[in-house]
Amino acid sequence: MSQQQAVKAKLKPLGNRVLAIRQEPEEAVKGGIILPDSAKKKQETAKVVAVGPGKKDKAGCCIPMPVKEGDLILMDKYAGQEVTIDDEEFIIVRADDIIAIIEP
Repeated sequence: MSQQQAVKAKLKPLGNRVLAIRQEPEEAVKGGIILPDSAKKKQETAKVVAVGPGKKDKAGCCIPMPVKEGDLILMDKYAGQEVTIDDEEFIIVRADDIIAIIEP
């Protein structure tokens, strides 16, 4: 069982929330300057690990989630709640904070 599958088994998003893992950009250092992690820009792209069941409308019908496991998403810059599980960082975001699905 992979690390992401183990986390998926431990943490199941509720409602219209999505569990994702940020995608790290390629390290490209210009001019030999190395930035500390605190100075690096947070990435807005993430891979969906788990998806909640969806939100219910006023009539009680479930609104389907716009994403599925494995999708690469673009999200709002400061969206979500960061969580650390088994030394790996994940983010939980609402479906409303997902801007787009990045097609391969």
